[in-house]
Amino acid sequence: MFLLHIAVFIPFLFSAVLLVSRKFLESMHRGWLALPVPILLFVFFLSHIPQVQEAPIIHAASWISSLDITITFYLDGLSLLFALLISGIGLLVVLYSIYYLDEEKKDQQRFYAYLLLFMGAMLGVVLSDNLLVLYAFWEITSIASFLLIAYWYERERSQYGALKSMLITVFGGLAMFAGFILLYVMTGTFSIREIISQVDSITGHSLIVPALILVLLGAFTKSAQFPFHIWLPDAMEAPTPVSAYLHSATMVKAGLYLVARCSPIFAMQAQWFWIVSIGGLITLIYGSMKAIRQTDLKALLAYSTISQLGLIMCLLGLGSAAGLQTNTALALFFAQATTAGLFHLFNHAVFKGALFMVVGIVDHETGTRDLRKLGGLIRIMPVTFTIASIGAFSMAGLPPFGGFLSKEMFFTSVLNIRELNMWSLESWGVLIPVLAWIASVFTFMYSIILLVRTFGGKYDKERYHIKPHEASIGLLVSPTVLASLALAIGLFPALPATWLIEPAMTSVHPHLLTPGEHFHIHIRMWHGWTTEVWMTAALIAIGALLVILYKKRGWVLSGSGEKARFTLNRLYDKTLEGSEYASEKLTSLYMNGSIRQYLIYIFMLFVIALSTTMLALPVYTLDFSDHAPIDGYELAAIVALGLAALAVPLSQNRIASILLTGAVGYMVTLLFVLFRAPDLALTQLIVETVSVVLFLLCFKHLPKLKKENVKISFKMTNALIAAAVGIVVTFIALGVSSGHDIKSISDYFIKESYHLAGGKNMVNVILVDFRGFDTMLEVVVLGIASLGIYALVKLRAEDSREQASNLDTNRLASFDGKRPFNSNDVILMTAARIIIFIIVLFSINLFFAGHNAPGGGFIGGLLTAAAIILFAIAFGMDAVKRVLPVNYRTMTGIGLLIAVLTGAGSFLFKAPFLSHSFGHFQLPILGETELATAVIFDLGVYLSVIGVTLTIILSVGRER
Repeated sequence: MFLLHIAVFIPFLFSAVLLVSRKFLESMHRGWLALPVPILLFVFFLSHIPQVQEAPIIHAASWISSLDITITFYLDGLSLLFALLISGIGLLVVLYSIYYLDEEKKDQQRFYAYLLLFMGAMLGVVLSDNLLVLYAFWEITSIASFLLIAYWYERERSQYGALKSMLITVFGGLAMFAGFILLYVMTGTFSIREIISQVDSITGHSLIVPALILVLLGAFTKSAQFPFHIWLPDAMEAPTPVSAYLHSATMVKAGLYLVARCSPIFAMQAQWFWIVSIGGLITLIYGSMKAIRQTDLKALLAYSTISQLGLIMCLLGLGSAAGLQTNTALALFFAQATTAGLFHLFNHAVFKGALFMVVGIVDHETGTRDLRKLGGLIRIMPVTFTIASIGAFSMAGLPPFGGFLSKEMFFTSVLNIRELNMWSLESWGVLIPVLAWIASVFTFMYSIILLVRTFGGKYDKERYHIKPHEASIGLLVSPTVLASLALAIGLFPALPATWLIEPAMTSVHPHLLTPGEHFHIHIRMWHGWTTEVWMTAALIAIGALLVILYKKRGWVLSGSGEKARFTLNRLYDKTLEGSEYASEKLTSLYMNGSIRQYLIYIFMLFVIALSTTMLALPVYTLDFSDHAPIDGYELAAIVALGLAALAVPLSQNRIASILLTGAVGYMVTLLFVLFRAPDLALTQLIVETVSVVLFLLCFKHLPKLKKENVKISFKMTNALIAAAVGIVVTFIALGVSSGHDIKSISDYFIKESYHLAGGKNMVNVILVDFRGFDTMLEVVVLGIASLGIYALVKLRAEDSREQASNLDTNRLASFDGKRPFNSNDVILMTAARIIIFIIVLFSINLFFAGHNAPGGGFIGGLLTAAAIILFAIAFGMDAVKRVLPVNYRTMTGIGLLIAVLTGAGSFLFKAPFLSHSFGHFQLPILGETELATAVIFDLGVYLSVIGVTLTIILSVGRER
């Protein structure tokens, strides 16, 4: 069973469903369609708690076995903890957003599609065992968060915040990816479980420290650790439900998950301990100091999130000291810090989710988040105040809430680290608990400031644009659940400790346990009059005093530091501006708008690279001993081809140039016929015909040709480059055809085409069977090119219509009256009626016969398109639209869909993508007939080629 795979991909599926439901169920709030997803996921993961306590659950599916990439999802204690937070908080956020965004009718499906995309990506991150799969989901979270932060994309600050978050987190993701590659180099596997099993062999490897640093770059950027924290406050431009989800259970927790998951790999490195511990401690202090200086509620919570993330990161770093110990008892002693980190991570998700929802309610019901305007809301919004009090007290670390317990465990951990005999920690290690206590004082301050400044004081209705009132039940349900949970964790800590923290500890510190052994964690409210209790009492006293001074003098808010000459935000802005300026200058050196210049660059690089390679490497040889003699008629065809090619640049008008170019193509067709390559001859013939028509269509858009103004240097440059390319390609062709030791693959195709694919036409079999994937991608490229041409022509046509609207009535009537590219020749119109019918029948014959005779979907599609083009030449473009009201862009998509579904159909028979089958059957009338699935794939190619060709031809031909 692949239940974990289904659980991860369900959010992606529903995300796509929401996007296509735009025109359906318009009266229903899209949140109700999204809500079942987190409900099902939460129940699913909740039901697996007993099983995970006994043993992890593993579901694996092979993906790219040659690169050691399998989609293996691994549900152990650590991933279960995060999965429950992602799905559980996600459930409450979706429910909350239904009422918060009740007036956002326009883009509801887009919001919930992005939210489910984010949820699925986060589940993929925490459940993936393969590092490359984890990285793929990691980057999807960056993309999804970018879309969510930029939800109100018309706002400049939303665009800025979304771009900043994506640039910083994607930078970290790329660094992390490099670290994963180094781990693969050391271990030969991308599986996290297998890498952990090889830890002893890579501990002293020269690449272990670079891998460690690169992985931590990914974790620090994602979890907003100093100095990469600057994206998080700007992410506040997202709707409040997004902020609640992003800050409590998802985006910022991904980095913490990565550190916890990689601790068994890197915990034996002292560098890991120092970077994670000190980096987290600096982030804790910085974030708490910045939080008390904010005047916006969401900004205050943003910096408080940074501070709390630093606290958890510091605890995970301190807990990694267990990996540096050889004594198991001492290792278990230091591992208590990891327990505190995981427990506080759970607590933080609960109280921070509740607080963000409270801030959203305040903003929704008062119209402001400015602390300088808020106040006196305790009587107007008593329920909201109660929820806010529980969340703020838990964040401040006050009893009897869960935050108090994890804060006490934090104090215990920083006191215990003084026992670590490492780099004189026993002497100056006292600084760590001191700094931790100072940061906790600031944490107490911003928690109380949030509560007092919002709900305390006198109520002044003149401060508000709208009349404040208590929120609806729908808005209050989700934060009430979280606030109740924050209280329940404080009163009954043994429940989360036993069900969630103990299995998670087993995942982070497996080396501390013998097989079958489990951690036993005891968390209780009172431990007696310990040092930690006195530290708490002191921080409450000092913190309360500072809050009073803050309230009376406002000295904290007076110096926000935003006007400082140097800040990390300004450094980011200047770096971005400098990069854009430098890239613009560099690009302008070669991107000057001249297509000729671009072709010169391409051809020169082509000539230099290939000619240098041929001369430098001893692999190029010329051998004419086994070449066949050239017959007279072959020589005549080559001479005619050369004369036609030379005549192109010498012609005095474009019509002659186009016809001579066509003549070159037709002479190539003749060569294919002479060398017995009917498939190539047919393809070349039709392509050349369509190309000449396209040239003629484009001809009417070009300015008048003035060759007398063309400089000699211009012509000479073109001639030299053309000659160089021709010479290099000729020598490459001669070298390839000369004797060499590598056996040609053509022998394989000759022997196996009929045996393996059931087709006598080797060319078609190669295209649709042996190299079907190449053919499909080529058609995709053609489809993208046709859509690009359609978009460019459409934009140009819209500009022309806008300009034409300024013309006088007579000129406009004359302009619209033109029917480009149609004929008044009665003979052509009469003959076309018969010729078109014959061409279409012939194209259908080529399509069905292609598997065993010259033809196939590509040739058949081109010939059918040529028939429609002939119809357009004879009767006009508008007649094509009347007689054949087909959307050729849609036809291209249908063709590609048929090709992809044909290839995916092989999965039903456990065969690789695009594996084909054939057989001989007795059919009525037809008798014994061969049927091959490759014909269905060829049908997709046939429709795609028609769609691509006519999209281009009709787009250019219809432009006024």
